[in-house]
Amino acid sequence: MFSKKIKISCFNLKKKKDKKIKNIFYKILQKNDPDYKVIDTFSNNYNYSFNRKKITKYKKYKVLSIFGLGGSSLCIKAIYDFLKFKIKKKVYFYDNLGVTVPKIAQKKNLDIVISKSGSTLETIVNQNIFSKSKKLFITEYKKSYLTDLASKLKSEVFEHKNFVGGRYSALSEVGMLPAELLGLKSEKFKKFDNLIKNKKFTNTLINNVDMMYKFYLSGKTNSVILNFDYSLTSLLEWYQQLLSESLGKKGKGFFPIISNLPKDNHSLMQLYLDGNKNNFFTIFDTVDHNTPKIKNKNLLSGYNFLKNKSIKSIMIAQRCAVERVFKKQGLKFRNFEILNKDEESLGIIFTYFMLETILLGKLMKLNPFDQPAVESIKKETKRILS
Repeated sequence: MFSKKIKISCFNLKKKKDKKIKNIFYKILQKNDPDYKVIDTFSNNYNYSFNRKKITKYKKYKVLSIFGLGGSSLCIKAIYDFLKFKIKKKVYFYDNLGVTVPKIAQKKNLDIVISKSGSTLETIVNQNIFSKSKKLFITEYKKSYLTDLASKLKSEVFEHKNFVGGRYSALSEVGMLPAELLGLKSEKFKKFDNLIKNKKFTNTLINNVDMMYKFYLSGKTNSVILNFDYSLTSLLEWYQQLLSESLGKKGKGFFPIISNLPKDNHSLMQLYLDGNKNNFFTIFDTVDHNTPKIKNKNLLSGYNFLKNKSIKSIMIAQRCAVERVFKKQGLKFRNFEILNKDEESLGIIFTYFMLETILLGKLMKLNPFDQPAVESIKKETKRILS
C-alpha cells in the first residue's frame, strides 16, 4: 500500500517488475517526446489557462450545466459523483442527444461549453437548443464554431491545450476549472510528483501493465470491471472510454465491460466463472460505514447469520467470496479499494489509469492519443445532414 487513501493490488503479486517497461516509463517521464506532453497536466507545476482570481466571478453560480461529449464531460461527471457528498452545488450534464432537460433558474446557472476541436456536433446542437444562461467556453484557441460563437456572445474562452486529448483532460482545464467552481481545490488532485517517486506505486503500475500486455498477447482481452459501489459508475465510465478509445485500433485493444455487483452475480457471474476464459477482472470498492442495517426482529429463523449486519458488510462478504472463488478457479483479478473518498484518492486514480494506458499503448505499438476511426463516423454524419 503506497497511500492511506487507496489500496491497489496487482494481478500477480509474486512477479518482479519488468525492466523493459520500467525503462519505457522513465523515458516517457523525461519529457523529451512531445507526444507525451499531456503528462505535464498531471503535475502541480502545470500552468492552467485560468487562475482563481480570473474565475472568481463565476463562483457565484449555484448550478453548472456542462455541455460536452466523451472526455469533455466524463471526467467532470466522475469528479461530481465521486465527491457529491461535499459539493453544495448542482451539476447537469448535456452529454448525449435526447437528454432530459431540468427546469433551471437562468440567473443561478452557468453553462460551461467544452469541445477541444470547437466543432463537436452534439455539443453544438445541445448548446443551441438548451443553453440559455451565462456561458463560458473551454476550447482550443483557433477558429471554430465555438470560438466564433463565444466572440458573438462576448463570452470568455479558456484554452483547451492542443496537446491534451479529451480523455486525458481530467487534470487539465477541462476537469479542474469546473472542480474549482464546485468549491474543490485543484492542487489536492495533483499527486503525480510524489507518486512517481514512490516505489510501491511504480512497482504496482509496472506489474499491472506487464500482466495486461501478457493478457493481450494471449487473447485475454475482455477487461471486466466489477463495481461494488454505485457512486463509482461515472468514474468507471471515464476509465472505459480511456481504455477503449486509446487502445482500440489497428485490430488491437481491450473491451472494457462495467459489471455492477452484487446485482450481476445473478446474471453475468455464471459466464465469468464457467464461460470462455478470455476475461480478466478489476474489482472496485469503497469503504462506507453509513449503510442501513438489518432489522433483527424482522428476521425469520435460519437467517441469524444476518443479525446486526449492514448492507456494506454483506457486500464485503460477497466481494471476498468472489475473490476466493476466482483464486480457486485461477481467474486473474486485481483490486482498487478506496479508503477515503476525497480529491487525493480521485487524483491518484486518474493519474494511475492514464499512465497505465499510455504505457500499454507504447508496448502495443499504438498511438494512445488519437481516435482515427471515429472521425469517419463524424464525416459521414455531416455528409448525410448536408
